[in-house]
Amino acid sequence: MGGQLKKLGLVLLGAVIGFSLTLNFSAVAERPQAGTPLPIEELRTFSEVFGRIKSDYVEPVDDRKLIKEAIIGMVAGLDPHSAYLDQDAYKELQAGTQGEFGGLGIEVTMEDGLVRVVSPIDDTPASRAGIKPGDLIIKLDEAAVKGMTLSDAVKRMRGKPDTQITLTLVRKNAPKPIVVTLTRSVIKMKSIKLKEVEPGYASIRVSQFQEHTGEDLAAAVEKFYKDNKGAVKGLVLDLRNDPGGLLNAAVGVSAVFLPQDALVVYTEGRVPDAKMRLTVEPENYLRSPTESDYVAGLPAGVKKIPMVVLVNSGSASASEIVAGALQDHHRATIMGVRTFGKGSVQTILPLSNNTALKLTTARYFTPSGRSIQAKGIEPDVVVPEDPDMVEASLGIREADLEGHLSNPTDSKAGTGADAAAATAAAKAAATKAQEAAAKPAHKPEAKLENGKEKPDYQLNQAISFLKRKQPKTD
Repeated sequence: MGGQLKKLGLVLLGAVIGFSLTLNFSAVAERPQAGTPLPIEELRTFSEVFGRIKSDYVEPVDDRKLIKEAIIGMVAGLDPHSAYLDQDAYKELQAGTQGEFGGLGIEVTMEDGLVRVVSPIDDTPASRAGIKPGDLIIKLDEAAVKGMTLSDAVKRMRGKPDTQITLTLVRKNAPKPIVVTLTRSVIKMKSIKLKEVEPGYASIRVSQFQEHTGEDLAAAVEKFYKDNKGAVKGLVLDLRNDPGGLLNAAVGVSAVFLPQDALVVYTEGRVPDAKMRLTVEPENYLRSPTESDYVAGLPAGVKKIPMVVLVNSGSASASEIVAGALQDHHRATIMGVRTFGKGSVQTILPLSNNTALKLTTARYFTPSGRSIQAKGIEPDVVVPEDPDMVEASLGIREADLEGHLSNPTDSKAGTGADAAAATAAAKAAATKAQEAAAKPAHKPEAKLENGKEKPDYQLNQAISFLKRKQPKTD
């Protein structure tokens, strides 16, 4: 299985502005299908268009630019997550794997020629400026985003620390565009933050899935057990607005809470190397065979402690893998609103001349055979971020992106999916949601910092839920 991970290469579960996460670099290529003729008429049309531009365009155009733009358009037309990386973009991606870089700290995608925010990263200029998932970036300084490639927009947002950039945003229900000036900073990847909410109850925030996320989570949980002398009553795994990251990190996080050999996720693609079954085994989450197993020494109670996983429309990719695995194994109660629905795997394929192709190579499936693509994870208990909201979520999801991949279980019950079970699960989720809505909310006093922090309604509901799960004593 470790060999399969290496062959799969650089697996990305989200296009991250300001950071990129890697397994390693290796090329995977499918052999041309024998007997498939080239589309001669289309190639002739391409040649004619190329020639017309060269001869008739108002200004001379370099051949290399035309070819590069043709490649960019060809790849961008596949799905929202595939992209051609030129030398600069590929270099930036590689630099991002070092753990520190100058940037804003936002995860984005391209939609209708504009840059849409999937999620700001915690403790970065973007999050501190109040940028929200779903915001559309229409201008970078004085340059209009319309017409830029995603790589061009990334280059403009990146830069040396302590330099400034002004973003013009369009936000749903905002009366006019929002203009914010951000100061770039060194983005340090801190993916785990554990906070004791009440005695015996902790919230564990996972902001993104990085190389050390699994071991950092294990260390935080172990310390919490020691500090409480084993008297741990419940854990909340907070995956809200977590855009994803490394596939093996998702397996590592799941391994902290699931038993040995439990299936976490499997992938299906056209080439053999894109087909994997990742279980709770060290070779599937450790970075190297010589690394010590950070899961092995955890207290036994970690596998059974009552858990809630918080998700929202900004929870994508690796977040959905973890939520789906814990849900399918009945290990945790999923709470919040439906997730983003990014159920595809991207592989970085190095090309000649220091360029690369970020190509969607597989779909992933939860242990029970559910495809999350364009659907997301439905929570067991629906809890909106604001109790007065009419709709569970107004966020933009994968299904809203132009050209998104279809969900293979929509038209047929393949890949191990059980339609009857899915229907039953949906009905059960609706019933639980009604029961949760009928119970009084647990709203402890908010801890104020500089008078600004507000109560976290979803987190408070999760703690209340865990308290109701505690055994009754006389």
